[in-house]
Amino acid sequence: MSTGISANRLEIMQIADSVAREKSIEKDIVIAAMEHALQKAARSRYGAEHDIRAKIDAKTGEMTLIRCMTVVDESALTDEEKPFNPATDILLKDALKEDPDAVVGKVYEELLPPMDFGRVAAQTAKQVINHEVREAERERQHGEYKDRAGEIVNGVVKRVEYGNIIVDLGRAEGIIRRTEAIPRENLHQGDRVRSYIYEVRRETKGPQIFLSRAKPEFMARLFAAEVPEVYEGVIEIKAAARDPGSRAKIAVISHDSSIDPVGACVGMRGARVQAVVGELQGEKIDIIPWSPDPATFIVNALQPAEVTKVVLDPEEGRVEVVVAEPQLSLAIGRRGQNVRLASQLTGWQIDILTEAEESERRQKEFAVRTDLFMKALEADEMFAQLLATEGFESVEEIAYIDAQELANIDGLNEEIAEELQARANEYLEKLAAEQDAKRIELGVEDQLLTVPGLTLPMSVALGEAGVKSLEDFAGLTADDLRGWFETKNGERVREPGALDKFSLSQEQADDLILQARIIAGWIEPEEVAAEEAAPEGTA
Repeated sequence: MSTGISANRLEIMQIADSVAREKSIEKDIVIAAMEHALQKAARSRYGAEHDIRAKIDAKTGEMTLIRCMTVVDESALTDEEKPFNPATDILLKDALKEDPDAVVGKVYEELLPPMDFGRVAAQTAKQVINHEVREAERERQHGEYKDRAGEIVNGVVKRVEYGNIIVDLGRAEGIIRRTEAIPRENLHQGDRVRSYIYEVRRETKGPQIFLSRAKPEFMARLFAAEVPEVYEGVIEIKAAARDPGSRAKIAVISHDSSIDPVGACVGMRGARVQAVVGELQGEKIDIIPWSPDPATFIVNALQPAEVTKVVLDPEEGRVEVVVAEPQLSLAIGRRGQNVRLASQLTGWQIDILTEAEESERRQKEFAVRTDLFMKALEADEMFAQLLATEGFESVEEIAYIDAQELANIDGLNEEIAEELQARANEYLEKLAAEQDAKRIELGVEDQLLTVPGLTLPMSVALGEAGVKSLEDFAGLTADDLRGWFETKNGERVREPGALDKFSLSQEQADDLILQARIIAGWIEPEEVAAEEAAPEGTA
């Protein structure tokens, strides 16, 4: 009997050591799993209602089974939440008969005789051990990789399933989805591969480690590995954009004026950049200097094309770039690649025009403004062109500009300036009367015009959109005024807003609606003031 027990003890310790090494988990975790399995088997034999605990000596492998009884007071007899259980509890008055030192909460342990596992019990124990060891292994993997998102790891391709690549990372497995692989890169089982951890997610079947070779961050990390100045933080990668396997752009800045950021990233005879290009399957990389000035940065981002002119529209996040005719194809790039990458890199929507296209558009705008001034001011073509040339875009600008400033324009004097302003005001009054009549005809209520910032032309546009009362307007959102994007048949389509033609900013639209809600009594002005006064980040 004793020989059998010692053999079992030896076998238990060998199994614990073997599993711990194989699964890269602590031996204590394996022994705890075995204790749980032994405990479960004992409870199935003696009864699940008993509090039976198993202990395995980590040095000798000796197994001990103990039945525990806990001292409880009289209240346990009537406690519905935790009722008295005679198999695990002993009343204090009964415990004091045997033990004068008994107190509530004291635990008495009774040693149970060793038990032989039957085939079913042994199989159950094995399943419990396997389950707990597997859970411990998953926990270890998650703990090891959860803080490693953003790192580059080396691995070996284990298998390829429907374009998804399973990578053996040594102590865990990662997956490179089809969309995160470099197009036309053929990886096979056994190939060594470097990839970027972009997400570690805890799931029921174990931690999922998502890898990428297509993300711009992978390229940025490769530069950090190849360029010591990037790794040390002397050179900072401010932005990166990629068309995986084809072309990429990376914007860099140096925090040391004596170091050229582009030259440092290229390296002697291109050695550093070529090491990155080689890892990315020959992907061409444009390294450009970053600039805090958006116009300069956009010009740099469109390299190798030369830009003639840049016109920014910060509210819309758009920029108009003018290039010479021979530079157009270079600026756009093959299948729009250059302008698309430049747009991703800078965060601006880039529209490219040739000098001829820009000139034609400006001539059209000039002709429209000239025609407007001729009709509205009853001026001849020469005066109308003069005003358009000086940069006036609307009749309102002429009506409200300082008369002396208007008179100082070459070709005008005080008398002509006064006459032009008088005609401008007369035109605006006539236009306002027409618009007010149209507003009334559309059924737009007068109260809507009490909203600060809401003009008569806006009220007409709202009436045409079916918004006729203050309550109607107060119930709208900024998107209802400015327009929004929807995906239709796989394409992103812009839906116009009620005040689309007035080019309102998000802030202006929000403010108009807020003022309407205050006037309508939906919001108290004090609430708005308190919210604005509250420190950022507080509720």
